[in-house]
Amino acid sequence: MAVEPLSQKDVEERLQELPGWTTDGVRISRTYRFDGHFQAAAMVIHIAQIQEELGHHSDATLGYNTVSLSVNTHSVGGKVTGLDVELARRIEAVAAGHGAR
Repeated sequence: MAVEPLSQKDVEERLQELPGWTTDGVRISRTYRFDGHFQAAAMVIHIAQIQEELGHHSDATLGYNTVSLSVNTHSVGGKVTGLDVELARRIEAVAAGHGAR
């Protein structure tokens, strides 16, 4: 099944179900905050596992108590696709278990 870019309207509608996720029109992104570095680092490892399962990867930045993510799909010219939204959903589903806010 081919991956197709989503319209800006579709991206915005799908992000309504993902609190904290935003779009700049080219990618979707979110920053999570934690009580400490270990929780943030553990979240990065869990995100890496999800990304490997999906075969789709975000740009991630690990700070002392933050994890910032941004993602789009390179194979469709750097646009947002349903695959990006699915990755965000999967990450969101595990975030609270890591103490993310």
